Amino acid sequence: MENGVNGKKNWVFCDGDLPPHGDNPNFMGHEALMITNVGKEDAHIRIKVLFEDKEPYDKITIDLKGERTTCLRLDFPIGKEKYQIPFGQYALHIISDVPVCACFGRLDVRQSNMAYYSLSGYSF
Repeated sequence: MENGVNGKKNWVFCDGDLPPHGDNPNFMGHEALMITNVGKEDAHIRIKVLFEDKEPYDKITIDLKGERTTCLRLDFPIGKEKYQIPFGQYALHIISDVPVCACFGRLDVRQSNMAYYSLSGYSF
């Protein structure tokens, strides 16, 4: 907690790499971005997608009411713009006008002992 404020205005998740969906409809491979606004003020959020081999896409926007959370499945179109992140390596930069909390998770079904794990982000 910084100056009585929970969360940060910037979050970076460096290890984006959408896994294939797999063959089991009950456990589809995917990545997800969870954002929680623990404050009372609404958050206006922009998501920038950075790539290894092309220019960033920085026009994804979402609004998140105060004291609410959202989970964005990254294998589906996201934001007001319904942007579809392409398969392959990418990173996310989340920029909010008020402090929020964010985490990133992946369900990888490429092996029979599938794994769901979350990735820590860098916040500032």
